[in-house]
Amino acid sequence: MSDAPQHKPNVTYTAPVGSIDLRAFNDDGDPYEIYACHDCLPWYAEVVIVEGEVLVREWHAVDCPQFQALLTDD
Repeated sequence: MSDAPQHKPNVTYTAPVGSIDLRAFNDDGDPYEIYACHDCLPWYAEVVIVEGEVLVREWHAVDCPQFQALLTDD
């Protein structure tokens, strides 16, 4: 086994942040529920309109596991 320390994600208030735009409504027009991310402290969400579409823009620490999962979901 390696004695090297494991990388601990930087999810503090001073962590670098990134954002992802998610659909605000499903195909039936029902709104998605937004849940706060408990994995990172700088998380917040805002509603934006991009090219006429209503989106939810979520901001996370770039090391946040939930953010990384959102980036890799298809």
